[in-house]
Order: sequence, then structure tokens, then C-alpha cells
Amino acid sequence: MSRRILVVAHNHPSLHPGGTEIFAHDLTQAYREQGCEVLFLGATNAMHREPHPGTALQAIGEDVVLWSAHYDRFHMSQIDHYGTLQDLATLLEEFRPDVIHVHHLVLIGAEFLTLARRLLPQASIVMTLHDYYPICHHDGLMVRPGDRQRCNGSSPSACHGCFPEIGSDRFLLRERFIKTHLAAVDRFVAPSRFLRQRYVDWGLPGERIEVIANARPAQEAAPHRQAKGRRTSFGYFGNLNPWKGVLPLLQAAQLLHAFGDTEFSLRIHGGAPFQSEAFTTALDTALAGAEGVVTHCGAYSRDEVPGLMAEVDWVVMPSIWWENAPLVIQEAFQHRRPPIVSAIGGMAEMVRDEIDGLHVRPGDPAALARTLRRAMDEAGLWQRLVHGIAEQPTLAGCAGRYLALFDDLKLAEAA
Repeated sequence: MSRRILVVAHNHPSLHPGGTEIFAHDLTQAYREQGCEVLFLGATNAMHREPHPGTALQAIGEDVVLWSAHYDRFHMSQIDHYGTLQDLATLLEEFRPDVIHVHHLVLIGAEFLTLARRLLPQASIVMTLHDYYPICHHDGLMVRPGDRQRCNGSSPSACHGCFPEIGSDRFLLRERFIKTHLAAVDRFVAPSRFLRQRYVDWGLPGERIEVIANARPAQEAAPHRQAKGRRTSFGYFGNLNPWKGVLPLLQAAQLLHAFGDTEFSLRIHGGAPFQSEAFTTALDTALAGAEGVVTHCGAYSRDEVPGLMAEVDWVVMPSIWWENAPLVIQEAFQHRRPPIVSAIGGMAEMVRDEIDGLHVRPGDPAALARTLRRAMDEAGLWQRLVHGIAEQPTLAGCAGRYLALFDDLKLAEAA
């Protein structure tokens, strides 16, 4: 069955290399390799690229990006109905996809779903839910901005408690607005059972949400570091922000050093783009306090990952928010490095405690320090966890599951 697929994300990986953008773009290529005609549509704004006169659509190689200047972040709404939405309508009518695979609505706008349904009533619309933006106004984190406690569910009154300046009536209208447009989606996909349950609790019908794990392009595992005895080299990979747990990780490193363990090393890979001055100041202070045992290696590109993995024994991901399906964990498994992760959300689902990695209480530097010490000191632990790492799902297999879903939707429509 020939397919013409429009893949939609909230940015382009060459402009903002986030996990969702990277996966969506990799999946686009996997669709092409299976014989599909595919167009990748990302979105951007002045934070990443300047506008071009005459149209909101720009080209990056064989991809298209939408320059979105009038996006309403609170409602996830594309408010430029006479410009941006008209450009999107033109793209839909000219490309005329059989399937529209949406990975995010930020900058694109929730109205895109209803627009696509109206213009292309025969097209299947599938949306992969990568985070909690529709549920949570706090950047989709489901973490309270005041005390940074994780939130188990939203309600207009609870959201008003997080944002006192926004009335509960506005949060109710926000939820109804977003759900009205999500009704245009034929099927949702969650990369983890945990995320699926959050959306079921929010009110999306469970029978319309399937679970398909993300995957990475095939890559040969980096060789393990030559070491005699203890496995003492730890690595952090990813952007640095208040929710990824890098500050508790640096505090844990300081605790280990203060108690006399000076043989370990911690390599921090990643930059801190678009972060507040308060966070970057705290980060600089923490890095200075851990000088000698911690090396901040800065931002990195995807093709550098094998070489960087070759320098570490363990990958540490101590996030304090409900991560869904982090690419970093998939990369750690791909390169056969046991991950040490917070025991919450999709992280706890992906990493099997004591089988292929270790769980640790989130946001607790002392508990993390104890786990790091155990990782170094317990004889045979590293080797046992490495042997426990299962073969990872392939990107081709992941694309195949999506294509089977698209076919099922077409067959159901025909019946």
C-alpha cells in the first residue's frame, strides 16, 4: 500500500536538537526507506531562525519549516488565522498526504488538527504524545513551579494554584479548547505506558491510545573502557536545565569527594541553552565546587555520541520530572552502558532496576551518592547489568509498527 505521509514536529533538529525533533526526523527517514513519500514539517520562531518575507514556510534541505510568530502558548493556539494557518492550508492541499503524523503542537497550534480534518477528510491523523504539554501549562512538565513537586494530574483549580494570576475558569476553557481540537485525531500513540495512563486520567479515551516504543537508528556499540577492577567513570548526556537533575548530580559528586572517594570521574555532556540566569549561576557554582572530579564537556552533536560513550562506564539520568522515553536511555542501552535513573515516569519503565540499570530516588543527592558508590564498589554489578541489557527495538521495526497502524486505520475506514 503506497503512502504519502506528512510528519509534523514543533521544531527541526538542525535548529533545536531535542529528543522529539530527533526521533520524528529519524522516523521520517525510516518511512522513506520503506518506500513512503514523506514530507517533514517543523516549526520555528525568532529564537532559532529569522523570518523570510512573503511566506511563513521555509526550506531546510528536503524539509519544510513553518516560521510561527503569533503562537499563543497558553492555549497551544495558532492565532494567525489569516497568515500562518492559510500557509498551512496551502501546504496540506498541495501535498495532500494520506497520513498526517503529528509529534507536537507547540508553535504549529492545535487548530492544525481541525484544519487538516476539514481539508483532508479521508486522511488519517495520528498523534504521538511525547510529553504533557496539552495537560500542563508549565511547559508540559507536570511539576509545580513553586515547590517543584511532581503533579499526578491536572484540574482547573489545581492549575490555578500553580499559576494564581490565571483564573481556574481560564484553565477550564484551555482544557476544553485543546480537547476539542484533539478530537480530530484518529489514533494517539504513547511511547510509554506511564504517559498513556496520564492522558487516560486526563480524559482521552484509552482505546484510542496505543503504546509504541521509540527507537534509535542502528549503530555499533562503542567499545567498553579498559578498566581494572572498579568501574568509576560516569557520564551525563543531554541539555542542562532545572528539571534534568544535574544540580543534585553535582551535589552527589561533591559528597563523594568530601567523603574521600577521589578516583571517580563525572563527565557532563550538554549545554544550557535558553536557561534563566538563576539556573546558569547555580550551575556554574556547582561545577566550580566539584572541580577536579567533574568535567563539563559542553554541547555535543549526535555523531559524537559513540566516542563520548566510549569514555564512560555508566550513564546517569537523574531527572526530577516525569520523563517519558528519553533518547539518552536508548543510547545508553545501544552502547551497552548501564543507566542510573530516577525511579519515576518513563525512566523507571525503560530501565529495569537491578537487571539492566539502577533506580534512585529523584532529587536526593545523598541517595544518588550512595548509588554511585555502590556502582563503583559492588563486585560484579556492572558486568551483571551489562549482560542484562536486552536487544533494543530497531528504528525500522518502530516505523513498521506505525505503518501497520496507518494501514489498520485505512482498512477500518474502508470497512
